Amino acid sequence: MRTLAGTHAAWRAYVDIAAVLRQRIADGTYRSGALMPSEAKLSEEFGVVRNTVRRALAGLELENLVVTIPGHGRIVPKPGATAEEAAANTGYRLIASKLRASIDARDVVPGQRLPSEASLAAVHGASRATVRLALSELERDGLVEAIQGKGWFVRSD
Repeated sequence: MRTLAGTHAAWRAYVDIAAVLRQRIADGTYRSGALMPSEAKLSEEFGVVRNTVRRALAGLELENLVVTIPGHGRIVPKPGATAEEAAANTGYRLIASKLRASIDARDVVPGQRLPSEASLAAVHGASRATVRLALSELERDGLVEAIQGKGWFVRSD
């Protein structure tokens, strides 16, 4: 565990944490598109309360070095990407866009059953809840439908 508390004034700990995280982003420890460790993990690592970590991350967000994706966490965006572009390429939106592309390319045809939520979660390294959000977005767009007890299907109408 790396502790910063006690080595500097408590009010300065967030500046030091931000500097360490900034360096990790610069040296590729946290690559573009990578999910940052949770506030809880960073708090434990640096030996500070979550609010101190949150303040450090807020500073990095102002520098466009991290982007907060609601319900997903914080990621390191691709250089020059806006927060909206970063959000569109993460979590359920990424899964939804890949499924949408498969439907548009006719890789899956109307009436065909989609892979299960569990298998989509495994393929995308996501939770079933994240996959469900992606499928719900496609359902709102009229591309897929859920049939109780059978799964998700590409709409045929």
